[in-house]
Amino acid sequence: MSESRKLYYTTSHGCPVMDPLASQRIGKHGPLLLQDSAMIDLLAHFDRERIPERVVHANGAGAFGEFELTNPIPDLTDAHFLTQKPGYKVKTLLRFSTVGGERGTSDCARDPRGFALRFYTEEGNCDWVMNNTPVFFIRDPSKFPVFIHTQKRNPQTNLKDATMFWDYLSSNQECINQVMILFSDRGTPDGFRKMDGWSGHTYKFTKRDGSWIYVQWVFKSRQGNHNMTNDQAAVCDPDYATADLFNAIERKDYPQWDAYVQTMTQEQADQFEHSVFDLTKFWPEDRYPPRKIGVLTLNKNPTNYFAEIEQAAFSPSHLVPGIEPSADPVLQSRLFSYPDTHRYRLGANYHQIPVNCPMNGYSPFHRDGAMRVDGNLGSQPNYPSTLFDIKYKTEGSASDPSQEEWSGKATLYQWGSELTDLDYVQANELWNEFGKTPKMQENFVYNVAVHLCNAERSVQEKTFGMFDKVNKLLGSKIRYETTRRGNKNSL
Repeated sequence: MSESRKLYYTTSHGCPVMDPLASQRIGKHGPLLLQDSAMIDLLAHFDRERIPERVVHANGAGAFGEFELTNPIPDLTDAHFLTQKPGYKVKTLLRFSTVGGERGTSDCARDPRGFALRFYTEEGNCDWVMNNTPVFFIRDPSKFPVFIHTQKRNPQTNLKDATMFWDYLSSNQECINQVMILFSDRGTPDGFRKMDGWSGHTYKFTKRDGSWIYVQWVFKSRQGNHNMTNDQAAVCDPDYATADLFNAIERKDYPQWDAYVQTMTQEQADQFEHSVFDLTKFWPEDRYPPRKIGVLTLNKNPTNYFAEIEQAAFSPSHLVPGIEPSADPVLQSRLFSYPDTHRYRLGANYHQIPVNCPMNGYSPFHRDGAMRVDGNLGSQPNYPSTLFDIKYKTEGSASDPSQEEWSGKATLYQWGSELTDLDYVQANELWNEFGKTPKMQENFVYNVAVHLCNAERSVQEKTFGMFDKVNKLLGSKIRYETTRRGNKNSL
């Protein structure tokens, strides 16, 4: 666009407008005219400015940066951006978010934080869609919509509801590890810069020779891990984390994270006391040591939030050759659900929005659809044709899964609801770990009690029983503190 064109205020079809604040009407006090296309154009677009917000992770902030490979891992994967010489850099986009709240809710809510990272690689976009905790509440994808509904607003009062919240958690106790983390001193990070990011899910690194290994990744904040107390978060500026991130980058105090991978062979997975596909369990670092691969730096704020952050479309299915999903059922469901929600929110051609375009110059072979703006592959046939020079990658393709064999028949069961004593072991370890830090156990009990006291009594009793299974002392402390505060439920 030339400098001269930038000076003109125009309609959507490019016609200059003499006075954008004026409207055509009959006389000074008469009715408006339908022929005032400039005004109609303005109002019609205004009526359609908002797009559907994300069902989860609706409230967030983001920035651009770069990932520098410091320790290549060609022994683990053929992914191009992870096997180059030290110092190799890839442009990135990182979006942080809260999980349960709608847009406009507080950045300081007691809620897991999303940590969605895009690498703009030579082999296409590679998205690592993470959280700031190594586990999550569910291990069966059928429970995800149910769980999210209980974290949203009561359908009658339109208020957040402690009874719904704790009724689900105490009825689906595989969530206990995430509950322990969420209500600990780690539950409300002091801004987005001062927290870690974890894949949570198990993925696979693959090589062209057919070898593969299970992997999880973690990004550890160089700013340290800093958190708010329950009472500090309650009075926090709702936009605190968003402003903190933006202002730090503006003053060139660029936030950084060290990137690591944990690996597990099939033989180790067979010996692991939990399923390697269980999203509610973490991999202990003393047994599966993190291996550093690089450094992530955020150094550029978005120029326009809506265009570059609100329209950013991340998905765990956006992978490149050398990285594959595992059989983790929640991950498998997300491979479908994320692109599906993008097509709903942004349209079938969401990949053409500049922030979502791959930087390698390749054009997907999809045709037509609403808002197709790139030439639609011109005169090429709308099918793979021998009449045109279409190239096919013959090895290392992201659509060529590694040589992992499966057998069995289709079954229907609730794996996520099958609880054993083993499901509470890591939660008890977390409780004992809290005891190593002054007042952390006390704070955990307080954080749970001030929330749980708002739930109905029957749900409180069920929740007390859940914590009893983690640790008898923990259960008794929460029972005492919650009961002492009385039932605050006003429904």
